[in-house]
Amino acid sequence: MAQTSPPDATPPVYPEALAELETFELPSLRPRDLLAHFGPGMILMMTGIGTSHLVTAPTAGGRFAYALLWCLPVAYIFKYYGFEMAFRFTNATGKSLLEAYSTAWRKWPLWYVLVTTIIQCAIGQAGRLIAAAAVLYYLFSEELGLGLSLEIYALALGLLSVIVILRGRYAVIEGSAKFLAGVLVASTLAVYLVQPAPLAEMGHFFLVDFPDGSWLVIASFLGLLPTGIDVSLQASEWGKAKRAGMSKVRPRLERAGLATPFDPFEGDLDDLTIDVSKLSPHAKEYCRRWFRIGLWDFRAGHVISFVLAAIFLLLAAMWLYPSEVSGTQVMGEIAGMFTLSVGPWMMGVFVVGALAATFSTAFNYFDGWPRIVGACCRNLFRGTARLKGVARRDLSTRDHVRVWYSEYNIYRMTMFYSLIASVVFIAFVPRPVFLVLVASALAAFVAPVIYYLNLYYCLRVIPKEDRVFYPSRFDRWFGGFSLFVFTGLTGILIAARVFGIALFGG
Repeated sequence: MAQTSPPDATPPVYPEALAELETFELPSLRPRDLLAHFGPGMILMMTGIGTSHLVTAPTAGGRFAYALLWCLPVAYIFKYYGFEMAFRFTNATGKSLLEAYSTAWRKWPLWYVLVTTIIQCAIGQAGRLIAAAAVLYYLFSEELGLGLSLEIYALALGLLSVIVILRGRYAVIEGSAKFLAGVLVASTLAVYLVQPAPLAEMGHFFLVDFPDGSWLVIASFLGLLPTGIDVSLQASEWGKAKRAGMSKVRPRLERAGLATPFDPFEGDLDDLTIDVSKLSPHAKEYCRRWFRIGLWDFRAGHVISFVLAAIFLLLAAMWLYPSEVSGTQVMGEIAGMFTLSVGPWMMGVFVVGALAATFSTAFNYFDGWPRIVGACCRNLFRGTARLKGVARRDLSTRDHVRVWYSEYNIYRMTMFYSLIASVVFIAFVPRPVFLVLVASALAAFVAPVIYYLNLYYCLRVIPKEDRVFYPSRFDRWFGGFSLFVFTGLTGILIAARVFGIALFGG
């Protein structure tokens, strides 16, 4: 009878797997090389610089002048750690946060994320897609008299997004969107510097005010600036799919027996932990550099996003107030900020930049939300777990394509569902600003739960002895305080609007 190893026997170490780690090239940290390394953080920024900046911020400025400036630092400061923890977790473990979610009691976080994401795929995507469609509607139907309806433009942009993503041409669109978003950044800064807002109005960044009728705009700011907290889960999946840093190292450690392969049905949180003390100096430095790149990637996008949101609100307060900023001609009204302040020639620059920003948002969501639905199913159902992967290089068997419940097919089906449902919403509710604000408010109401889980699993999974990846004392305390403030503000909005409780004088 064959001798079996005791359960606590040390797993065999395969030297070739560890030797391979020594061949990994250390990424350059020189400023000119960083942009080439940036990925999930820039995608996160492009996902955010769209509806929130081009619709919500001008709506706030047009309707309430400078009164809602305070919402910007609140949203960006107190939501920061909800996003950073996602980058930190993936860089420390090589796994997605959704793997950690699967270890909870009866996997309730996964069910919560799955249900809310399916809703967002319809209503949320309608808000993002209609903003991009509004740019084309203004250009072709309003200016050139083409006569096509808003939903036709939405359908065309949605189909283009789905086709490009499924054909694997994402890198081309990402590169062009970065360039065109750069055009928007440059043009917005140029317009603002021609006639900046009065310095006396900057005090509104620190004066909390709730003007009558502003609750939906405030909820939109908290929900979608810099973007929805739910996008942190997408960033975690994108970080894992990038296969750099720990996400590239971990498979080698598992083959060498220095890390436990994670099973979402039998494993626990400890299986996600990586003991970096077992890595060679070269492998440690490789993971550390990619972690620093990931943080810089995210922080650069966070700062740029804040500056643009502030400028759009200030421009609207200067050039549009008082205005409702609503209707299908919303992009023409917002474009007026550029033509009034500089001249008609700025119209073309604005349209190009606005289309890049809004289209990149809708485009990224067509990939991000289906990716989350597929990841949830991967961790909820054993059949999908056996057929995991959405990238073509992951499709190792024919069943990945033929079996409907494979992660790849769930990803594709969700993408088509999002396309159809969002266009139907746009057809029946052709009000760009209203849809954008509702989608943003929905993101705010689901955000505190995801924020808490991201913070909790970082503190629970990453070893405290790990000085590189484990959050510092300041990160832990301010992250917890930020969660408290953000949850409190969300609770105030829910109390005021859902339960009709009069707050702050009614």
